[in-house]
Amino acid sequence: MRIGKLFSNLGYCSRRETNRLIEEKRVKVNGELAIPGQWVEEDDHILIDNEPISVKEKVYIALNKPVGITCTAAKEVESNIIDFMNYPDYIFPVGRLDKASQGLILMTNDGVLANNILNSENEHEKEYIVTVHKPFDDLFIKGMSEGVEICGVKTRPCKVSRISEDTYGIILTQGINKQIRRMSKVFGYKVLRLERIRIINITLEGIEIGKWRYLTEDEVTELRNI
Repeated sequence: MRIGKLFSNLGYCSRRETNRLIEEKRVKVNGELAIPGQWVEEDDHILIDNEPISVKEKVYIALNKPVGITCTAAKEVESNIIDFMNYPDYIFPVGRLDKASQGLILMTNDGVLANNILNSENEHEKEYIVTVHKPFDDLFIKGMSEGVEICGVKTRPCKVSRISEDTYGIILTQGINKQIRRMSKVFGYKVLRLERIRIINITLEGIEIGKWRYLTEDEVTELRNI
């Protein structure tokens, strides 16, 4: 794999930070200075500042993201999620929840687990509560659940249930950019409020907006075994 991906998987630092370390000539692979994007093996002899790379303790966090926070590790982006959390060690968001949405986002330094969660082929469930700008009928629920043509593809069939005349619950197994907003728009509905309440076995229960908690060992074990 590329060296930046290895460093991220090990929980050491981001790919961008890896490139910065390499450009500062602080990284060696098998005795030679590393180059950005270099391919490496896990058994290569890798040094940072002439010391073996340290494997960080894995961190797993469930955050209730407020509206207005952007799910990116890019420091130059205003109101980015890393600055918002101000966590003392390297972590990153597992996937995204758009700026206008709120709810559950997982934060970790475990690149392997993050890749497994994000792999669309694994069809992991993510559950949302959505309020639109006007009442909808049962044909809307049926159409949404059967799949909708957006971004040149048809979305996978999903579970949609009515909560009230203008609010529905939806469970997706894929992650197209702004998928729910785009799906709703096809039927003439504008999303006013979108909250993610579950990712696989992790729920939002008990976490206030803007707050977070560590996952339990049992929760992490279950995530790894899914």
